[in-house]
Order: sequence, then structure tokens, then C-alpha cells
Amino acid sequence: MTDLVDYQQDGVGIKVRLDAAHDTVWLRQEQMGELFGRERSVITKHLRNIFAEGELEEESNVQNLHIAGSDKPVRFYNLDVIISVGYRVKSLQGTRFRQWATRVLRDHITRSLPSRTRFKQNAAELEQALALIVKAARSPALTAEAGSGLVEIVSRYTQTFLWLQRYDEGLLVEPGGSAGGRLPGEAEAMADLQALKAALLARGEATDLFARPRGDGLAAILGNLEQTVFGEPAYPTVESKAAHLLYFVVKNHPFTDGNKRSGAFLFVDFLHRNGRLLNVMGEAVINDTGLAALTLLVAESDPKQKETLIRLIMNMLAAPLPAAGIQP
Repeated sequence: MTDLVDYQQDGVGIKVRLDAAHDTVWLRQEQMGELFGRERSVITKHLRNIFAEGELEEESNVQNLHIAGSDKPVRFYNLDVIISVGYRVKSLQGTRFRQWATRVLRDHITRSLPSRTRFKQNAAELEQALALIVKAARSPALTAEAGSGLVEIVSRYTQTFLWLQRYDEGLLVEPGGSAGGRLPGEAEAMADLQALKAALLARGEATDLFARPRGDGLAAILGNLEQTVFGEPAYPTVESKAAHLLYFVVKNHPFTDGNKRSGAFLFVDFLHRNGRLLNVMGEAVINDTGLAALTLLVAESDPKQKETLIRLIMNMLAAPLPAAGIQP
């Protein structure tokens, strides 16, 4: 963490410690007070609650560093903690800071020319190899059933291979997508969850604790996703809203029990409401097995991986049919 970057916005000016190697930034407690316009005691209270409630682990999100002018180590908090504090004080400054930090970190990553060159070479070779496989699969020498089956498998997973490589290289970028996206209100979402709960209870697959709200957690998540920054939506696309909805419900635990199942349900429900659950071929953009795996990946992920995981989900939702553009 040798790079100090200036953050200047809305009258706030602070020196931010950049940690591109771990895809995060670090601030001291008093800097968070300046960022969010809150007294230090307020920041202290929220930090204590974030760790006490298990929202984030203190050990992996806090570092003690020696800085000039201090005779003892100073506690620094990473981007996940900063955003969690911003979420609790309901400050738009938190959203603006997240967007700024994401942009700055992405700029540092994409300026890494060796990584970009290696990725382009590997991706080009992979695409050529897959194109040859598709061409071979369409050969008259193969039976129709075997050939079409191979084409379907390769076509369906071509883009997945490339996303995973981008994920490994740290070069997965946020895609464009369909503008807008209508979110349900809290009452509407809870009504749908209660219908799901009744079905699960009837099958003995849930208890009465399932989808029981913890405070105003769900309302806060839905409200956060509807935020605007300078008159523009903070989450402007269907893909962005869907990815963050799944992540926030699974990771922020707005319910006493069943957060993973509730998050997956609301994710699919949101895609359905906005006509994005099926692709142009009438196939689900993500099947049951894929949804379960994705939800578990979110649940088990390190908070440091949040932005990368969000981009991965968005790419999965935004991509055209994998076979497009591959010609025999």
C-alpha cells in the first residue's frame, strides 16, 4: 500500500491508500468521518456493530499500519468496511466513493500491460481452438445427434471459459446492459417470499424462521438499489441491479433464516419481472444448478472479491448467446 491517491469530491478532500494488489483501498476512522460528514463517535458505533453482527470479519478487513506523526500503529479499514459504514449512515457519498474507488482500481489493473497482453493472447488462442471444435462438430462425418450435442456444449460454455480467464487475470470489466429494471417494493417482495415460504413449509423444507425480516434490512437493500447519484441511477442496468440484489441479500442477512434461498428467489423474480429470465431462444439465462452454485459462490466469497464477483454475474446476464459470431 505505497500509493496515496487524492479523493476530491463534494468538498471532501482526503488521501486514500490504494492497494491494487488486493483490489481495495484503505481509510482511517477519522477519514471516514470526513468522507461521510459524521462525528467520529458515530463511525465508531457503526464499525463496532458491523463486526459484532458478523457482517464483516474484523481480522481480514482491518490493518494496523505505522504512519508518519504517530508513535503507535493506526487502524485502517478496507473498501468493504467503508461501504458498509456508508450503507448504514445512508449517505450517497458512500456510493460516489465506491464508484470512484472502483474506477481508480480498474485503471491501475488495466494499465498492467503484461497481464493484458497475456490475456489477449490466451483468449485469442482459446477462441480459435473452440471455433475449430465447432467446425469439426458440424462435419457430415458425425451423426446429427453427436454433432449437435457437441456444438451445444461448446457454444454454451465458450463465453464462460473466457469470463473465468478474465476473472483469474483480474481483467473482468463491468459490461453494458439493459437500462432500467423495476424492483419490487418491500411489501410486494415480502408477499412473494411468504408464498414461497408457505410452499416450503408444506414440503417440510423450511421452518417458521424462513424469510422472517431482521429490522428494515430488505427495505434498506431495495432502497439502496434505487439510489441516484447526481440525478443518475447508481445501479443503472437490469444486470447491475440483479447482481447487487443477489449479493446484498445473501451477504447482508436481512432475514433471520433462509437468506441464500431468499436471495436466489428475489434474483430470479427480478429477472422475470423485467423480461430477462429467458434468452432469445426461450432458455433460462441460468438454470437451477447454476443458480445454486452461483448463490453458494456469493455466500462463501471473501468480501474483497465483491466487485469481481458482481462483474462476473453481470457478464453472465449481459452476454449474447455464446455461439454468436463463431462461423464454421
